[in-house]
Amino acid sequence: MPVYLSKRLDFLKAAQNADGGWGYFPAKSSWLEPTAYAMLALHGDQSARGALERAWALVRGWQLPDGAWRPAGEVWEPHWSGALVITVASVRGARGRWLDLGLDWLLKSTGAEGGWFRRAVRFCFPRTSPIDLGLLGWPWRPGSSSWIEPTAHALVALKRMAPYAGSSLLNSRIREGERMILDRRCRDGGWNYGSPSVYGNDLPSYDESTGLALLGLQGLPKATLAEPLEKAATRWRETRSTLAKAWLGISLRNHGLRLPEGGEAAARETVPQDTMLAALETLATTEGNHRLLGPETKA
Repeated sequence: MPVYLSKRLDFLKAAQNADGGWGYFPAKSSWLEPTAYAMLALHGDQSARGALERAWALVRGWQLPDGAWRPAGEVWEPHWSGALVITVASVRGARGRWLDLGLDWLLKSTGAEGGWFRRAVRFCFPRTSPIDLGLLGWPWRPGSSSWIEPTAHALVALKRMAPYAGSSLLNSRIREGERMILDRRCRDGGWNYGSPSVYGNDLPSYDESTGLALLGLQGLPKATLAEPLEKAATRWRETRSTLAKAWLGISLRNHGLRLPEGGEAAARETVPQDTMLAALETLATTEGNHRLLGPETKA
């Protein structure tokens, strides 16, 4: 195993909290997002089996009665990161009534654009927005609008579950989520957090959001994504952001693009003291578990 990869895996194993989870930084309180990505990065590491079981017990215990998940032990409300638990469950091959409830919650979670007042506004003033507000994605939290990143995370989870829990609703939400992301592409070729323009002014895209958007769009025809993938590859080569490099690398590799061995992580001996970044850099490498964020197929 390459040194840059083993160092990051060792860092993640050492950074696990006593409760089984991971914080965004070592010795900080556990949150669902860094815990889920640390679990994906460590998946398959035999020396981490005990650590992964403890982490799984923790996130399972964070599920709410309606099927949603809270983002941390101290926060008692539904949160977008519940989609990550479904992705991890698919990787682990976990099944059960609790997962059915979680999947049902995710399928019924929509942006606030679906409310009756906003539907009325769209009907009366159809040209007031540069985006199609009739396309519903996923919000960061209940009651807020659809955003690119939670929509991408939800699509990854649903596409992994589709072979096992496919339904007309699941397929419909996948297709609408894909259309929503495509509709919000910025003029410069990538994506930002939400809208491509405001008051007639074009907004720039962000590399991290572009990587996540393309991750959510896996499975679409190559011709549909040829241009954004080409632009994303250029950004991967040019960006100075290690976080952007990781997200773009994960996405581009899952789309089948060939990237230099190891990527940015290989050029840096020092392990970032940032749990999310260490996990994402691990996933993004050639030898990493980036495929766990790709669509699942039945064996």
